[in-house]
Amino acid sequence: MGKLVESPRIDPRYVCFKLAIKPSKIHRFGVYAEQRIPANRKVIEYTGERISNREANRRDWGEYTYLFEVNRYWTLDGAVGGSGAEIINHSCEPNLVARVMKGHILYMSLRPIKRGEELTVNYNFAKDTEVPPCCCGAKNCRGTMVRQG
Repeated sequence: MGKLVESPRIDPRYVCFKLAIKPSKIHRFGVYAEQRIPANRKVIEYTGERISNREANRRDWGEYTYLFEVNRYWTLDGAVGGSGAEIINHSCEPNLVARVMKGHILYMSLRPIKRGEELTVNYNFAKDTEVPPCCCGAKNCRGTMVRQG
C-alpha cells in the first residue's frame, strides 16, 4: 500500500544546492530552492528502497505513492529512505528533468531556478496508469500527469 511520508525532509547527502520543504500550492508539500540554481546542474538524487517492479505494483495504490521506476526490473520507493526528491511535485512546465544514470535517478535543472521557486518535474506517467488530474497551475497545463504522444 502507498505509504505517506509523515515527516518529509531533505537528506543533505543527496543534494547539491540548499533546498527546503514547505507547503505547496500544487499539492501538500513541495521542495523549494533556497538559493539560485544554474541551468543544467544536478540538483538532487532520488533515493529510496530498491524494490522489484512486482513489489512496486503491489505498493502502488492509495492516495500517496513515491515510486520511481529505474528500469524494467527495479523501482525506488521514496517513502522508505527517500532523499526529499520524492516530495517534488509534478508540473506540465517543469524546471527539473529526471535522468537515470547507472541505476541512479538524478534530477537536473532545465533552466536557471530562482531562490524561493518550487522545484517541479514532469511525472510522465504511462497512459495505462490511473492518476489524479493535474493541478500544477502552469499556463500550458495539460490537465493530466500522463505522458503525451
